[in-house]
Amino acid sequence: MLDVTVIEDPEAAAVSLDPIRARLLAELAAAPASAAMLAGKVGLPRQKVNYHLKALERHGLVELAGERRKGNVTERLMRATAASYVISPLALAAVQPDPDRFRDQLSARYLLALGARLVRDVGTLITGATKARKRLATYALDGEVRFASAADRAAFVQELTAGVSALIRKYDAHDAENGRDHRIVVAVHPTVKDPAVEDAAVADQSPTPELENE
Repeated sequence: MLDVTVIEDPEAAAVSLDPIRARLLAELAAAPASAAMLAGKVGLPRQKVNYHLKALERHGLVELAGERRKGNVTERLMRATAASYVISPLALAAVQPDPDRFRDQLSARYLLALGARLVRDVGTLITGATKARKRLATYALDGEVRFASAADRAAFVQELTAGVSALIRKYDAHDAENGRDHRIVVAVHPTVKDPAVEDAAVADQSPTPELENE
């Protein structure tokens, strides 16, 4: 079972978003189970559960984990193909975000468009690498910092921009025939914590000319 996988097919995305099927995916991510075993957990007849499992199996969201004999019946034990799923913007190809339409580094919606493109591109790369049975070379850095003031936040962003830009200039070998292009995405946004207090925290942050949020 994979830790996470990306759903690119629109029909598979629709199947996964059904509340009952999403519940079945969660149960099967925890442990393999048969339709009969799942029926009691989700409060549906076994035949109905089996119908949903077949839909999930057709789209590669669940797979056969094994079989077991119970009386005169052979039960199919199913499991989720991943512990969690991410729906790629490719599933909504006609309306997927395009960060190239606008470039506003201080726009929260621009950041969202960049994040969507990141999911789309990395999902496509994972799919290709899996088919080719090759490892995908990636890197991610995740951290958290508390700024004492909006001025400190703006200063951090300026230093971060200067530092990353200097590294890009240092290592960018645009003339290298055998080189490969890599995309770099750096983001800064408020940490999302308890939704009950998040609105109040956002309200307390007055926008500044140096780093204004949408």
